[in-house]
Amino acid sequence: MAGYKDPGFQERVAAAARAKQRALELLKSRPPVDEAELAAKTAAREAREAALAEKRATALAEREAAKEAKRVAAEAEAAERAANAPPVLSDAEREAAAKAARDARYLARKQKKSR
Repeated sequence: MAGYKDPGFQERVAAAARAKQRALELLKSRPPVDEAELAAKTAAREAREAALAEKRATALAEREAAKEAKRVAAEAEAAERAANAPPVLSDAEREAAAKAARDARYLARKQKKSR
């Protein structure tokens, strides 16, 4: 059985030339491009790209509309909360309200005991 022999430089150059020649022959053997078929493929590709661009634009518009609706709803909710929020009292007013509540509880206890 013969051992493996490393190809020399000349053999590698010849093999590369044969491969290049085979590739050129395959390229030349291909049928010529039909202009009508090429135009149909180009038109189909452009139609697909236009449909995809329209779909993307629609999706973007829907996302923007959803964002805007969410923002408006949040603003309306914040305005409603602000309208329904209890008024901000000063320290003196808060102390007076606490004293009035204490006095009312005290009075209720006294009336309960007196019955």
